[in-house]
Amino acid sequence: MKIVYNQIYNMRGNLITVHAEGVRLGDLARIDLKDGRVLLASVLRIEEEAVTLQVFQTTRGISTGDRVTFLNKPMQVVFGSTLLGRRLSGSGQPVDGGPKVLGEAVDIGSTSFNPVKRVVPKEMVRTNIPMIDVFNCLVKSQKIPIFSIPGEPYNALLMRIANQTDADVVILGGMGLTFREYQAFIDNAEASGSMNKTVMFVHRATDPAVECLLVPDMALACAERFATEGKNVLVLLTDMTAFADAIKEIAVTMDQVPSNRGYPGSLYSDLAARYEKAVMFGGGSITIIGVTTMPGDDVTHPVPDNTGYITEGQFYLHHKKIDPFGSLSRLKQLVIGKVTREDHGELANAMVRLFAESKKAKERHAMGFKLSPWDEKLLKYADLFEKNMMDLEVNCPLEEALDLGWRILAECFEKGETGAKKSLEDKYWPLQMAVKG
Repeated sequence: MKIVYNQIYNMRGNLITVHAEGVRLGDLARIDLKDGRVLLASVLRIEEEAVTLQVFQTTRGISTGDRVTFLNKPMQVVFGSTLLGRRLSGSGQPVDGGPKVLGEAVDIGSTSFNPVKRVVPKEMVRTNIPMIDVFNCLVKSQKIPIFSIPGEPYNALLMRIANQTDADVVILGGMGLTFREYQAFIDNAEASGSMNKTVMFVHRATDPAVECLLVPDMALACAERFATEGKNVLVLLTDMTAFADAIKEIAVTMDQVPSNRGYPGSLYSDLAARYEKAVMFGGGSITIIGVTTMPGDDVTHPVPDNTGYITEGQFYLHHKKIDPFGSLSRLKQLVIGKVTREDHGELANAMVRLFAESKKAKERHAMGFKLSPWDEKLLKYADLFEKNMMDLEVNCPLEEALDLGWRILAECFEKGETGAKKSLEDKYWPLQMAVKG
């Protein structure tokens, strides 16, 4: 039975309050305005008979006498075969000018997958980006953020991953996107031909903050259904800091006691509830990559700080490159050398170790010290490494990237100088060493 109330006694931002009984947290409500518009809202807080709802669209035009009808169901997203290739808003409505999405209504914000049924991941997600595949490979069901400062090309990196991944389905959850960023995702998917396996849930910077909170849940609810059908799903979330800021905005409006830097004490659980949707079971999987921008490049900021405790490593985007020293994949040991080539781990370690040594050679060169022959080799190696491995425009499969890594080493060093195992050097050391300088 749907109960109608026609007395809104408090409005603050995107929140309205009515006296109601028999409602549940998360339930949907319909607001019928006197001008004929219909808005949706969700139950956010219940204090005795005072029920606070967050309105998904703007509250402009709402009056105290408007009708509020509780629908006795949570927020849902429509899932079906026609979902691929579509663009939807944070409230699940099409924004691409296409027809209404037909399919099954699926509840969002459900609990994470049963841990007992989870499978230990042992499969790699290929991106064809050497700095990921070679040095910190992505594993199916992994949850990992991209730590970055505003202004770095993190969205361009996500586009590259979406274009080049071997995942069956890619779901983008965009939060706080500018029109330029939004259009770039569309143009990229259409130009690359990946739109037919992509679903976009988009909250633009001009949309209500409330819809920003729904985007990850919409994306992950659809990902779960694709995964149960045996699909390997890659979920790309950008920017989780915008998501956290929306949480803070709502919390301030509700007069919640702030914690660190104004964020509510629930920030950790709010982030964990989304990231813990990453799972592998049976034939399907959900892998999550979430962008986390760090104001002032401060890794101790509450959002990256809490994220680091939840996720399984991070990709650190610095100076338009993935930093090999700040980046870490805690699950890479499950696949490196086991489902990839035997030289994978040894080569990656040797290349990073030599690149670290080259940093010292660069410092000696900058200070005008006389360089040794070894320093000269390191400087040449660093230049080739940055141009051929670290550049985000490089696109090559893992096996080709490994061969490229050996050619770079052979171009700069003699056998026995790299620190790699002799048996692997003998097997994979190239006869032809031409590398693009």
